[in-house]
Amino acid sequence: MSDPVHPSVFQPEAYSAPHPEKKPKELKDPGGEVRIDDYYWLNERDNPAVVAYLEAENRYADSVLLPVADLQESLFAEMKARIKQDDNSVPYLKNGYWYYTRFETGKEYPLYCRKKGSTDAPEEILLDVNQLAEGHPYCLVETMEVSPDNRLLFYMVDFSGRNLFTGQIKDLQNGRLLDDTFTGVLAGGAAWANNNQFLFFETKDPVTLRTDKIWRHHIGSKAAADAMVFEEKDETLYLYLSKSKSEQFIFLNHGYTDNLETHFLDADDPMGTFTVIRPREKGFYYTVEHLGDQFLIRTNWNARNFRLMQAPVTDPSPANWKEVLPHRTDVLLDSIEVFKEYLVVFERKGGLKQVRVIHWADKAEHYLDFGEPTYTAGPDVNAEYDSRVLRYRFSSLKTPGSIFDYDMDTRQKKLRKTNPVLGGFTSEAYETEFVWATARDGVKVPVSLVYKKGLNRDGNAPCFLVGYGSYGFSYDPDFNREVLSLLDRGFVYAIAHIRGGMEMGYGWYDDGKMLNKMHTFTDFIDCAAMLCSAKYTRADRLFASGRSAGGLLMGAVANMAPQQFKGIISGVPFVDVLTTMSDASIPLTTGEYTEWGNPANPAEYAYMKQYSPYDNVKAQGYPNLLVLTSFSDSQVQYFEPAKWVAKLRDLKTDKNPLLFKTNMTGSHGGSSGRFERLRERALEYSWMMGLMGMVPEKVKQ
Repeated sequence: MSDPVHPSVFQPEAYSAPHPEKKPKELKDPGGEVRIDDYYWLNERDNPAVVAYLEAENRYADSVLLPVADLQESLFAEMKARIKQDDNSVPYLKNGYWYYTRFETGKEYPLYCRKKGSTDAPEEILLDVNQLAEGHPYCLVETMEVSPDNRLLFYMVDFSGRNLFTGQIKDLQNGRLLDDTFTGVLAGGAAWANNNQFLFFETKDPVTLRTDKIWRHHIGSKAAADAMVFEEKDETLYLYLSKSKSEQFIFLNHGYTDNLETHFLDADDPMGTFTVIRPREKGFYYTVEHLGDQFLIRTNWNARNFRLMQAPVTDPSPANWKEVLPHRTDVLLDSIEVFKEYLVVFERKGGLKQVRVIHWADKAEHYLDFGEPTYTAGPDVNAEYDSRVLRYRFSSLKTPGSIFDYDMDTRQKKLRKTNPVLGGFTSEAYETEFVWATARDGVKVPVSLVYKKGLNRDGNAPCFLVGYGSYGFSYDPDFNREVLSLLDRGFVYAIAHIRGGMEMGYGWYDDGKMLNKMHTFTDFIDCAAMLCSAKYTRADRLFASGRSAGGLLMGAVANMAPQQFKGIISGVPFVDVLTTMSDASIPLTTGEYTEWGNPANPAEYAYMKQYSPYDNVKAQGYPNLLVLTSFSDSQVQYFEPAKWVAKLRDLKTDKNPLLFKTNMTGSHGGSSGRFERLRERALEYSWMMGLMGMVPEKVKQ
């Protein structure tokens, strides 16, 4: 490889970037403020001029990226070669069958399978997604639910990339699809009644895509016979269904980030009515599981980091709630796994996950030890209620994902599988660290790092820093095969665990949302500065990346600290905050009021206006920018990054390449096939390497 000090191989001045026509439009926001948007017309999805502009941007990006086209193909082949193509998941037991997923060589999609009674029994293929995907550029299967008698399979499939799901029921005895049809656009959850004759499912508003209705479907019937059992009319809230691990209760949950209300129905009585456990209240959040004659309730009631309560099934109203696990100010109670004899608690402390095992009978407890400085661990499939074995998954930035069975009686663990990484990989070749950056307000922010052993900390290594920091989602340090292509070329890979996630507890989330959102952006910038001051890298070798709300993060830091980064990758970015949050007809908007704010509230509007990337583009130099989106994305519409890029071209004063690529057939997550996704990573990595001059001479020629 070339020395990394060589200059960029890109020469954008040799090409002419496309630029859409300015068509000023006056927008009146909910609070009454009027803004002028020159590129609002780009949201006209069916306008041929819009499609032509996106295609012109794709051609322009390809022309600029031509010097690394061979490198991109080489990286794709390298990443693909690390995958064991004929791979299987570890089977898990449920209701007498062993379920697993497998892939076949050369195929993009999984096969869902099971074996009756033993893992040595004949294989039964429940669903071959490769067959479903034939003739479709995109295919996503979700919510596979087998009936209690093991005979029927309900599944949902989307071919649009916009999460517009339809449902099917397959008879597993003869392989035929039933003639049943379902009401509306299906959402993500479903639950069978125990008599196998009724299925409860969710639908969403076809415009806003908010999950707003629960239906009961009688097997063998058409959509017209479906009975609506619940409708959530509050446009800021979402519904979802779940079923207790005991299979005894169906839960109807509705709420969003800062409140949740749960109703329950005996799964033996599908014609019954759902009973509320505690009526909804702003700021009151709880989730429910079932154990014997009790409900277990994880709640933030007088417990910012959550505590665990129990209440009798016969009357679970709050007056009967009793504490099982108290609140702790330094530990987040993340989730629980219920067994007949044990309770397993998944917690977060000091930025890391921990697993706590409690014996119901005598309350004896212990923690699992993972032995690495930065890692992630969590539950795998634990379908059997009456089991003494916990199945959990573990990985770190240098340890591939591994599945363990842990005997909670003997405290012995058995490795069931480590995801294979082909091509001579060994974890001993890499080193991980868990370090802390000091934010500008004095708060300590954790950062996870991995790099090839032997790194010389002189500031000369290129670095790839990623982050998210929204919705309480914690960016865990999972293993990523693709990142090896960077590490092996001398990159440092870093995750900034910034405020807005829950790595440090629920307060970490609160301190990075709504009127505290600016902390998310300044934390990331301060983490980047720490990596430079600690000589892991330098600003002219530092790249940053984020997707979706993480793309908002990238847009904000590009405006606020452009000098801190060599290049920024912004994927499916939520960058037009004011316009989107002011339009209740756009999918997902109304439910986001508790995350970003409601523009009808003057204080919240003013705060969003401070950081909204599209509204804060200005005449200044920007780093190299690679912006990625999908035309069919229903979560962040393609026109947000399209408008942002057009405005950047208007105002930025530098000559750094600004590239915009639209996946015309993908979704919010990009392409649906397991190999096609690698092409997107290869594009990103070859772009960074090209900017660093890290391109083989034969490729340059």
